[in-house]
Parts: sequence; C-alpha cells; structure tokens
Amino acid sequence: MYKVRIYSAIQDIPSQAWNQLLTHADSSPFVRYEYLLAMEQSDSASPKTGWTPCHFTVWDEPQEHLIAAMPYYIKTHSYGEYVFDWAWANAYKEHGLSYYPKMLCAIPFTPVGGTRLLGNDSQAMEILLMAVKKFAADQQFSSIHVLFPMAEDESLFKELGFMRRESVQFHWQNQSLERPGEFLNSFEEFLYTLNKKRRNNIIRERSSVKNAGISFEHIPGEMMTETDWDCFYKCYAANYFNHGNAPYLQREFFSMIGQSMGTYLHIIFANGLGERIATSLIFRNRSLDSNERAYGRYWGSTEYVQNLHFETAYYQNIEFCIDQKIHLFEGGAQGEHKIHRGLLPVNLYSMHYLLDERFNEAVNQYLKREGQSMTQYINELEEHRPIKEA
Repeated sequence: MYKVRIYSAIQDIPSQAWNQLLTHADSSPFVRYEYLLAMEQSDSASPKTGWTPCHFTVWDEPQEHLIAAMPYYIKTHSYGEYVFDWAWANAYKEHGLSYYPKMLCAIPFTPVGGTRLLGNDSQAMEILLMAVKKFAADQQFSSIHVLFPMAEDESLFKELGFMRRESVQFHWQNQSLERPGEFLNSFEEFLYTLNKKRRNNIIRERSSVKNAGISFEHIPGEMMTETDWDCFYKCYAANYFNHGNAPYLQREFFSMIGQSMGTYLHIIFANGLGERIATSLIFRNRSLDSNERAYGRYWGSTEYVQNLHFETAYYQNIEFCIDQKIHLFEGGAQGEHKIHRGLLPVNLYSMHYLLDERFNEAVNQYLKREGQSMTQYINELEEHRPIKEA
C-alpha cells in the first residue's frame, strides 16, 4: 500500500533513501539530499527567508521503502525563482485576493532543469501530484508551480490540469565540427567551430584579460579549504552588494556542500596582482555515461576588469569541460550575450496550477500568447547562431 508523507525538513528523510531515487541520467546535483540539506540548515532556504520546506514523498508502507518524492517549498514571495509571476501576484491583489503563500517545486535560487518527480514508479508519481493538489486546496494556497522539470513528465502534469509556460536558457555543447559525435580536443578547436566575427571577438576578450595581468587557478571542490571558501564568498557576495541586494546564500552553505559533495564541485579563481579578485563555481552531475553535464553558478568579483566576467564565467568553464570531456555546459537563465560566446538557446518549461478557476483560465490564455512570443524569440536567436555549418 502506498502512503503519502510530507516533511517540513529534509533531514527527517533518510539520505540514502532520497538519493536512491535519482535514477535519471540527467539528475542534477541540485536535487541531491546533501545540496537541499545545506540549503535548509544554513538558513539559505528556510522559513526565515520565505522558503518553508514541505517535501512530498510516497512510501511503500509495508516495507517502509521510499519510492517517489518531490522537493517542495511554501513561498511567501517570488524571489530566487527565475520564472517571474509578479504580475500574477499583482492581479490577485487588485481583486482582493492573496497570491501568497503559494507552493513551489524548484531548486532554490538555481534556474536549472532536471528531474522534479524523483523515482521511476509512474503510479507513485501520479499519487504524489494528486496529494500536492489536495494539500494546496486544504491549505487554501493560491497556486502550485513546478520549475524546469523533465520533458517526459509534461504529459502527467497536463493530465492533472497544470499549464505549461515556456522559457529559454543558453547551453554549450562539447561537439567537434569535423568529427561528428566526438568531443572537442582544445579551446582552439572550439574557436574553429565559430564564425569569424565571433571567433575574433572571443580572442580579443581573452587577450584583454591576459594583458591585464590576470591569471587563473582551478581547485577541485574536495580540495577547498575554509580560507578558500572565505575568498569565494567575498566575491560572490560582492556581486549582490554591487547591485544593492543582500546575497541569497549564506556563507555556511558553501562550507556544507564543500564537505558533503566536494566531488561534484570545481572552483575557478581569477588572480590579479597576487590577490583573488573573481570566482565562479562549477557543479557537475558526475554521470557515468558520456553525457555528463556541468553547471556554471555563482559568479562574483571584487574588482572590475574588462571582460573578466566572460573569461571567468564562460571561457574558463568551457575550457574545463573540454579538458574533462564533459558533454554539456549550462550557463543559466537569461543573457542574450551568451549566444555570441558559443552558448545556444534551449527551450525549457515550467508547469503551473492555479486553484481559482477564473484566474486559471485567464493565465492559461496569457500563457498561450506568451508561448507564441517565446517561440518567435527562440527562432530569432537561432538566426544569430555563431556556429559554422559542418
């Protein structure tokens, strides 16, 4: 018999049971138990910051065996999601209704696609989503949102009344132009895959950073010391402070993932005049097949150097992926400038369920129009592909 259980803290779920559900080849490190635990225990994603954990699970009760799960949060705002629904919240307010709290299945502060329905039991997954809908109705929440799920899960969401919203990100593929199906051998070979204009632009940008006296060091996550993490966090936080905001993630979060999942991390430091002035963090999913993915996250700098962002957050990452034979590098959401640097547009989506039938229908019509615009936008981006024909 299947039994649904809801947990207000992921630490109350056995870690091994949770991670055993990550059977999909594209399961990202961001749904691992260790990552979500660090989010909660560092108070980065916690009730204090408007992210109240509410993780849904399905158990085979006689055997006490976890067979399906979804990481959920009760949200009192829409910060840190990267799928913007502020207009929906304003519309609710104008009609005297409360949009918050709402339910969100997503990786906090991390716009990355991947599995959200953990496990491979289709019946349990349907039970899971039905339980989420009932819980939201019982608690009188406005809505349920699932950000960047797997493509193959769309049909189940739609069967249960969820609406699809289109999104776009920019990914880089490690693929030789002259040897189809094989990885690139060097950054120079990658440059060869680009048209002349984009190739020369990247060469100029990299040269300007080198001429500024900037050097780079790469440190595997398991080799990071607390002093290293202090330097990293200083750069990370500066990126937020420079824009008038406080950083989303707490310093303790990085110590925790460094200790618990260091093999999934790789850190890049930019050094100027003997001092670390910029950094970026790479996550890798450690897939055992030839389709390993890397995810660029948490760029930051304490000093401005022309083109340092592109070098630290893109070119060093791409060079690392080539060296490590990593198939795909995800550069995150937004930023049309990425396409000029070899990252190509990829269509992702999110799923939404509004409990108020009137708003649900209004949003459904809006999403159809928005989807048409997004398709047109992606087609326009494709016209500016920098990749040469084979």
